[in-house]
Amino acid sequence: MSEKKPLVGILMGSDNDYGIMAEAAKVLKQFGIPFEMIVSSAHRTPERTATYVSAARDNGIK
Repeated sequence: MSEKKPLVGILMGSDNDYGIMAEAAKVLKQFGIPFEMIVSSAHRTPERTATYVSAARDNGIK
């Protein structure tokens, strides 16, 4: 089975945010909306975060 391209990106600043953002993921799953979860700190890894955000639309994130 092939995965659908994610339409939603859940961007977290740290692993500590997972507990809260897992609830958002749960709702997206209930509605059948494909998503991805990324941990990238704008403070610790600003280039990585900026690259992800800049490319999100081109990668299908709405």
